[in-house]
Amino acid sequence: MGDFYDGTKLLSMSDLNGRQPDIYLSTGNRSIGKTTWFNRYFVKDFKTKHKKFCLVYRWNYELSDCADKFFKDIQRLFFPNDEMTEKRRSNGIFVELFLNGQSCGYCVTLNNADSLKKFSHLLSDVDKMLFDEFQSENEHYAPNEINKLLSIHTSIARGDGKQVRRVPLYMLSNKVSIINPYFLSLGISDRLKDDTKYLKGDGFVLEQSYIESVATEQLDSAFNRAFKNEKYVGYASQNVYLNDSLTFIDKPSGMSYYVCTVRNKDTDYAIRHYPQQNVYYMDKAVDNDYKIKLSFDASSHAINYILVGSTNPYILALRSAFEKGLFRFKNQECKSAFFEMLRYQILS
Repeated sequence: MGDFYDGTKLLSMSDLNGRQPDIYLSTGNRSIGKTTWFNRYFVKDFKTKHKKFCLVYRWNYELSDCADKFFKDIQRLFFPNDEMTEKRRSNGIFVELFLNGQSCGYCVTLNNADSLKKFSHLLSDVDKMLFDEFQSENEHYAPNEINKLLSIHTSIARGDGKQVRRVPLYMLSNKVSIINPYFLSLGISDRLKDDTKYLKGDGFVLEQSYIESVATEQLDSAFNRAFKNEKYVGYASQNVYLNDSLTFIDKPSGMSYYVCTVRNKDTDYAIRHYPQQNVYYMDKAVDNDYKIKLSFDASSHAINYILVGSTNPYILALRSAFEKGLFRFKNQECKSAFFEMLRYQILS
């Protein structure tokens, strides 16, 4: 039997300030067993300590067959004598899960965040939350997704006679994009390096796993060999992100033209396009006479600048270029500023 994921070390870690974190993030190559390990951990914790859990999904249609999605694989592997069932509650706003007839947890969706406020008292016995696939492979996130997740956590964590309870959130995902909304919001994007295995922040810890034996088996399968030239095969089996790379600090060569000036935290940055290489480059060599000047938040807004929103064509083009690996930065400062600007656009 090959190697599989083990989250024991992640759960034992303290955050950047030496305190117990409330958010545990686990990413890695596909099929290493992240979901299996955490699903089993949740069920074992309920069976031994009666700790109830809440499964977080993104879209309402995902509430169908929650029990099977969560329990089917681990039942076969670890709990053959147990049975999980489900019942829709509050006109389908959420689902209640039962293990051997006993209530063990709930399933909710981000899209129902507002409605769940009215039923928070019914979720007051939740001890932990699990959000699997928090990175979307097709970059399809719910509107104001992070605010909705915060709302759900607040609704759950204020119950059981307390204004604030500790309800840890476990977030799992394959590697998709380092500029996913959660990495940007938590300030992870500009801190990651190629060899980062663990990363600590204020209130959270992140683990990036890579199990080579699993990757080797995937690459050696006849199916994946047939599609070996597809980018997705590399993403699924190797220690890479699907939609971007971690190495973007580089100076292109050749002819370039000025695209725009962007302002972040009262600092101006220049963005140029190098057509021969089809890459964009960001540094601080600003052309003050160029008329297209963009600001990203009200505090940095100034005369002769355009305050842009997330649907602005320039923003959409720049974000798309980065996700396709077509962006380069002069240094870490420029790279961090770019992430900050994208962060504002996602959260606004």
